[in-house]
Amino acid sequence: MTVASSSKLFQPCQLGPLTLKNRIVMAPLTRNRARPGDNAPNALMAEYYRQRAGAGLIITEASPISQQGQGYINTPWIANEQQVAGWRVVTDAVHEAGGRIFIQLWHVGRVSHVSLQPNGGAPVAPSAIRANTKTFLSNGFVEVSEPRALGAEELPGIVADYVKAAKNASQAGFDGVEIHAANGYLLDQFQRDSSNKRTDEYGGSIENRARLTLEVVDAMLAALPPEKIGIRFSPVSPANDVADSDPQALFGYLVEQVAKRRLAYIHVVEGATGGPRDIAPFNFAALRKVFGGAYIANNGYDREMALAAVETGAADLVAFGRPFISNPDLVERLRRGAPLAEIDFATLYGGDFHGYTDYPAYAG
Repeated sequence: MTVASSSKLFQPCQLGPLTLKNRIVMAPLTRNRARPGDNAPNALMAEYYRQRAGAGLIITEASPISQQGQGYINTPWIANEQQVAGWRVVTDAVHEAGGRIFIQLWHVGRVSHVSLQPNGGAPVAPSAIRANTKTFLSNGFVEVSEPRALGAEELPGIVADYVKAAKNASQAGFDGVEIHAANGYLLDQFQRDSSNKRTDEYGGSIENRARLTLEVVDAMLAALPPEKIGIRFSPVSPANDVADSDPQALFGYLVEQVAKRRLAYIHVVEGATGGPRDIAPFNFAALRKVFGGAYIANNGYDREMALAAVETGAADLVAFGRPFISNPDLVERLRRGAPLAEIDFATLYGGDFHGYTDYPAYAG
C-alpha cells in the first residue's frame, strides 16, 4: 500500500469561508431511505452520513424542494418543518464528526410519475415531451408519466420553492446548498434543446434556455451569500433522455454567467453520468478556466486520476459517488492505497440498514 498523505488531494483546502480537511467530495447519491409518509430524513440517514464525514465535503442525495419536484419514492424533501428537523439531526451528526455538508436542491421536472404528483397530476416540464427513462416506486422501476408543459406564469412559483428550500437548508444547519442543474432534471430540461421546444422567453436561444437556471441562482442569492451556493452541471450526459446540439456553447454561457455571480463552486459531471467519460467531445478545462472559482470534477475517478487532477490543477476537488456507498472510510482507503469494498447492488434503492450503514471500515 502506498501512503499519499503528502498529496494535495489529502491536504486541507478552503472553499469560500470553509476549511475542508481534504479535497475529496462525497457526491450526491439517491438511496430512497427517507421516512415514508412525510419524506423526512431519519436517524438511519444521520448515521449513514456521519460514517462518511471523513470526506472534505459531503453533498447530500438530491432533495425535492416540493411535492411537484419529487420523482422517486422515499427521497428526503426540504420543504417543511418536519423535514428541516430531520435534516438538522443529519447535519449535527456530520458536524460532530468533523465534516462539512451541503444539500443538493432538486426538482425532477418530467422525471416523475402521476402517483407522486399533487392530486395525481401530470409531471411538469418545459415542453410536453415524455422522457425515455424510468423512476423508482414501491413496485420497482417503472416508466415515467407523460408530462405537461409549464406555463410561464408558473415559473416564479418554482423559483420561490427553491428560495424557500435554501432558507430551510440554512435553518437545518447545512454549510451550503447545491443547485441541481444536471442529469436531465427540470433545470437541465430547460437548458437542453432536445427537451425544450418553447417559443417564449424560456425557449429557443441559449440565453433563453438558461434563463430559469439563472433566475433560480439570482433569487437564491437574495437569501444566501454566494459562497454558500454551488451548482451542478452535466454538459454531455444523456441521463434521463436529454441532449443538446451545442453543449460547449450552452455550458460555456452558463458557467460564464455563474462566474459573474461568484458562486462557491461548479460541480461538473465529465461524460455520461455513471458511465463512459468519453461519450462525446467536450472541453471541460474551458469551463474551469471561465469559472475561475472552485471546480469539482466528477465521474469515474479512481485514486490515480484524482491525485493527478488535483496535482496538475485540472480540478480543485474530486467527487466520488458509488465508492462512498460501500466504503464509509473511502478517504482513508484512498490515502493508503487500500482495496475498495464492492457494492451490494440489490440494496442500493430503499430498504433498511443492510447495504447502507453496515459496510465496515477497512481492517487491514
